[in-house]
Amino acid sequence: MLIYESTQATVHEEEVRIPAPNEVVWVRLENPSPDEVKHVLGDVFKCHPLLVEDAIKLNQRPKMDTYKDHIFLTFFAVSEGLEPQEIAIVIGSNFVITVYKDKLPFMDQLYLTCQEVPERISHPGVILHAILDRCVDDYTVIVEHLDDRLDHMEQSVYQNPAIRIAQDIFQLKRIMHQLRRVIVDERITLAAIAHHSFPYTREEDDVYFMDIMDHISRVVDSLDIFRESLTGLLELQMSMKSDRMNEIMKTLTVFSTIFLPLTFIVGVYGMNFKIMPELGWDYGYLYVWILMIGIGFLMWYFFKRKHWF
Repeated sequence: MLIYESTQATVHEEEVRIPAPNEVVWVRLENPSPDEVKHVLGDVFKCHPLLVEDAIKLNQRPKMDTYKDHIFLTFFAVSEGLEPQEIAIVIGSNFVITVYKDKLPFMDQLYLTCQEVPERISHPGVILHAILDRCVDDYTVIVEHLDDRLDHMEQSVYQNPAIRIAQDIFQLKRIMHQLRRVIVDERITLAAIAHHSFPYTREEDDVYFMDIMDHISRVVDSLDIFRESLTGLLELQMSMKSDRMNEIMKTLTVFSTIFLPLTFIVGVYGMNFKIMPELGWDYGYLYVWILMIGIGFLMWYFFKRKHWF
């Protein structure tokens, strides 16, 4: 664990133990075993059994549970694959304990920053703010990534309406729905920290938690807009496909209509009657060609004037 000693403003590492009154500690448990969680939370810090159970399972939705000497928070980071990763946070008067399964690079960076800058671990509320702030910053990066991906999909549809993007759209909508459900619950937790007397943060820290809540609200609004845009994009593609199909059918219909009288003329003069006046003409063949070309041109001109193609 990382220990901040307030009298000398120094930071050092030790084995997990109960902090002294002049110390603030951060215990970081990355992919711990159940026995390790029970030892640290139950035996060392004397946390409530329900809290220990939640920290072991790590299958909660974002929430905040208040106990006598500590508070349990569940917050989520987002992986590169857009999968929520749960972080269990236990905060007390002079300690913060984080429990998570998968490796989180920003946690390693924050841990190194606290070692280099002692003020970043001088109070439990400062540590809590740093963790939540980095999680929400990652949400903003994910939103920018989704925005770029949506723009690319829109350009692809405009360039080729027949492109197959329905599966990608439904996959993105499912990811956004999952993220939004998590982030909305986290916004409630942040509101409780920022607007109420949270016992383990300082009054001057409230404005920073308000800033995080503002960022997370904008993320929720962006996700709502993206979900509507994806629905509109799917409808746009279907509409463009339908328009394209109508254009094709209209062109084929025009050609079929032009050739219909020509086929009739050819069929008439292809009949095997003995007496047909035109069969004895010296220019009968030329006459039929002129007639068919003339009819075809007149029909094309008529359709053109009507703007049918």
